[in-house]
Amino acid sequence: MKRALLFGLPLWMAATPLWAQDCQLPVRDENDQAHYGCRRANDVQVPVAITALTDAEILVVGTLADPRSDSAYPVTRIDVADHPGARLETALQQAAGLQQFRRSDARTANPTSQGITLRGLGGNASSRVLLLLDDVPQADPFGGWVSWPGYDALNLARITVRRGAGQVTSGAGALGGVVELDSLQYRDLLSGRLAYGSRDSVDAKASVLRKLGTGSTSLSGSYARGDGFVPVVKGQRGAVDRAAPYEQAGLALRAVAPVSDNTELQANMRAFTDDRDRGFDFSDSQNRGVDASLRLVNRTVAGWQWSALGYVQIRDFANRFGAIAAGRNSVALTLDQYSVPSTGLGARIEVRPPLGDKAELRLGSDWRRTSGETHENFFFTGLVPGRSRRAGGQSDTIGFFAEGSYTPNDNLTLTLGGRADRWKITNGFRKEVNIGGTVRSDDVFADRSGWEGTGRGSVALYVNNSVKLRGAAYAGWRLPTLNELYRPFRVGADATAANELLAPEKVQGVEIGADIETDALSLRATAFANRLKNAIANVGLGIGPGNFLGVGFVAAGGVYRQRQNLDAIASKGVELEFDYRSGPYAFGARYAYVDAEVDASGTAALLDGLRPAQVPRHFASASVAYDADAFRAEVDVRYVGGQFEDDINSRGLDDALTVDAGFSYRLLDKLRLELRGENLFDRRVEAAIGSDGVIERATPRTIWAGIAVEF
Repeated sequence: MKRALLFGLPLWMAATPLWAQDCQLPVRDENDQAHYGCRRANDVQVPVAITALTDAEILVVGTLADPRSDSAYPVTRIDVADHPGARLETALQQAAGLQQFRRSDARTANPTSQGITLRGLGGNASSRVLLLLDDVPQADPFGGWVSWPGYDALNLARITVRRGAGQVTSGAGALGGVVELDSLQYRDLLSGRLAYGSRDSVDAKASVLRKLGTGSTSLSGSYARGDGFVPVVKGQRGAVDRAAPYEQAGLALRAVAPVSDNTELQANMRAFTDDRDRGFDFSDSQNRGVDASLRLVNRTVAGWQWSALGYVQIRDFANRFGAIAAGRNSVALTLDQYSVPSTGLGARIEVRPPLGDKAELRLGSDWRRTSGETHENFFFTGLVPGRSRRAGGQSDTIGFFAEGSYTPNDNLTLTLGGRADRWKITNGFRKEVNIGGTVRSDDVFADRSGWEGTGRGSVALYVNNSVKLRGAAYAGWRLPTLNELYRPFRVGADATAANELLAPEKVQGVEIGADIETDALSLRATAFANRLKNAIANVGLGIGPGNFLGVGFVAAGGVYRQRQNLDAIASKGVELEFDYRSGPYAFGARYAYVDAEVDASGTAALLDGLRPAQVPRHFASASVAYDADAFRAEVDVRYVGGQFEDDINSRGLDDALTVDAGFSYRLLDKLRLELRGENLFDRRVEAAIGSDGVIERATPRTIWAGIAVEF
C-alpha cells in the first residue's frame, strides 16, 4: 500500500516548507481579519499587511499572536529553509541541548526510544519536553515517545522552542520545555522534492496549498524507504546481523474557512505508517497513526481574542524482540508485541480579554485523556508462544490556567502564571496466561488521583534597543505514561519490570539569561538549575541468570531492572546560541553544557551521585550557509559528548563529531538540482551498547542526489 502511495500520488514532488522568522505580530488584511505576515528588509523581519506581501514573502500561521511572556523566555525559532530535505528531528538538532533518548534517528531506532528532553532531564525514553502541533499534544498516548516520520508530510510555517518548565498555557508534561509546530496557511504553493541516496534510499515529498477565497486548503504527502545499514559495528557482527531496512509514508490534509470577519475554523487530519527493522530477525516494528483536530480561532484586534480546540489521536503499534545467542550466530523469538492500540482525546480553550497596550491576560482550561493496552505473546518454543500478556489503563488530566504579563514601560516586562491540574489514573490491569491453559496472574490495580500545580514568574529588562536581561523561576510536573506504569520490556538480555505505583515527576528550577539582538546578529545565553523530584528511571536490581518478579527469567549476563521514582535528578548548565547574517552568508553556533547528577536512596542507593543514563555533558554545533539564489550551500558540524548507556555508569558511549553538507543549483526557473550528505566523514556514532559489550551505531555516511520544484 505504501508503494502505491508513492506512485499513486505525485510524491516525486517534495514539500519545501517556509519557516517563519521572529515576526508574528497581528496585522489586518483587506477583509479586516487579523493574520500574520513578515517581510525581510535589510535582514530584519518587518510585520506588514497580508495584501502587501508577495507570494514569495508570505509566512502565515493560524495561531493567536505570540504572547508577551516570550520576551522573558529563552526562545529559539528554527529556520530550515536552507536545509534541503531536512526531517523534523534533524531540524530540531539546531536547538542547543535538545536530545532524544538515543542517538539513532527514526530510520533505525526502536520507536519506543524516541522521546525528547532538554536540560539533562533524561533517564528513560518518555518525553520530558512537550511537543505540540497546532496546540495538539503529540506524544504517543500509551508510551510518551514521538513518531517522527509522521511529521515529514506536513507544511509547517515555523518551529518554536521554549525552554524551561512552568509554561502554564501549554499543559502538563513540559518539564524541560515546549516545542511548538505551527501549520502554514493562506499560500498558493505547489512544490516537491525527490532524492535518491545511499543503500537504495528514496526520500520523496509533495505538497499543494491553495487559497480559496478568504480560506485555504492544503494536501501533502511523504514517502521514504531504504535498504538500511548494519547497526552492529564491524568486528562484533555475527551470522544474525544484516542491514536494517525502513519504509515510511504519510499524508496530511488541512482546511481553513472563515466563520466571521475575525474568526476562522481550522480542520486538520493526518495519517502515517512507519515500518522499521533493527538489523536481525525478530526486530521489526510497525507503527500506524491517524490524528484529527478542529480549532476555532478569533483574532479580534481591539477586543476579546480566543481559541477553542478539540482533537483525537489513534495509534496502533507492533514490535518483536529476539534473543541473540553468544557469538551472534543464532537468534530466537522471545516477545511478540503484536498490537498496542491507544487513543488520545483532548480539548483546550483560551481567552484573552482586551486590557490595553500595557497588559495581557491569558485564561483557559485543557483536558487530555490517554487510554491503551499492550497485547503480547512470549515464552516461545521456536515460533510457538507459551504465554500471553495484556496490560494497560487510562489517565485523565484536566487543568485550569492563568498567565498575566505587564509592561509598565518599553524596557520592562513582568510575567506571572499558574495552573492547577486534577489527574486520575484508572482501569489499570495486567493479566498473564498460559496459552490454552491456566491464568498465571490477573492483577487489577487501584485507581489513583491527585492535584498538581505549575507556575512560572519571569522578568525581562531591556538595557537598550539591543540588549535584554531576563530571569525566571518555575515549577512543573509530568504524569507517568501507561507504558511506564503497566508494561515490562526487554532489550537484548536485559529485562525491565513496570511499576504501577509510580508517582508524578515534579521539577523546580531557576534561570537567568541575556540576549543581544541587532539587524545582523543574535546572541542568547542562559544559565539554569533544575531539580527533578521523583524522576522515573530504570533501576538495576539484579543480574541473571534467574527468575525475577515482573519479568520472569533473565539470562546470564542480563540485568534485571524496575522502573522506580528516584529521589531526584539535579541538573545545572548553560545554553549558548549565536547567529549572524551578512548578505548571502549566514553563520550559526550552538552549545549546551549540562551537569546532571542522580540523588538516590533505598533500593536505588547505588545510583547516588552518578550521572543519569543517556545524558552527555556537551552538545555543540556550528553551521555556515551561503544563499545567492541560483546557488545555495550549507555545512553543519555537530558534536555530542560521551554518555553512559546504563544507570550504574558501567557502559560508556564515546563522543561523536559529524559533518553534514548540502548544495543546490537552480537549473531552471522552477527547478533545482540538489546534492547533500549526512555524516560525510563516516564517523562512528555509538547509539547503544549491550550487556555483552556489543555496540550499535547510528547513521553512517549517506549521500543524496535529487531535484526540487516549486510553483
